[in-house]
Amino acid sequence: MLTDAQAFSGFSVDDLSAAKRFYGDTLGMKVSEENGLLTLHIAGGYKVLAYPKPDHAPASFTILNFPVDEIDRAVDELTQRGVEFERYEGFDQDDRGVARGPDGPPIAWFTDPAGNILSLLEAQPYE
Repeated sequence: MLTDAQAFSGFSVDDLSAAKRFYGDTLGMKVSEENGLLTLHIAGGYKVLAYPKPDHAPASFTILNFPVDEIDRAVDELTQRGVEFERYEGFDQDDRGVARGPDGPPIAWFTDPAGNILSLLEAQPYE
């Protein structure tokens, strides 16, 4: 039934304007706003929807993962743009906040203005 449906994901935010500035200006993504909704235009022609929710609660899991070629360079660039990287108990993270374990790619987590968790990971894009 849904074999050919062009599905997309979405997440809530508490302030659409702040989300638009963060994703567009800070992260440098292409964003568009229409009918009170924010669309994040992801490489490959994919789209993710951000919608306002008055009783928003930040996701307790990673909502978007951004694969990068060089995680240290990407972390440094986002840090210069004001992004603060999270530290989580149980992960061996370096001074930049990058976890480099034997069971996965190097990864660093940060949050958007609504508190949703995002990550950079040094890996090939998921296909």
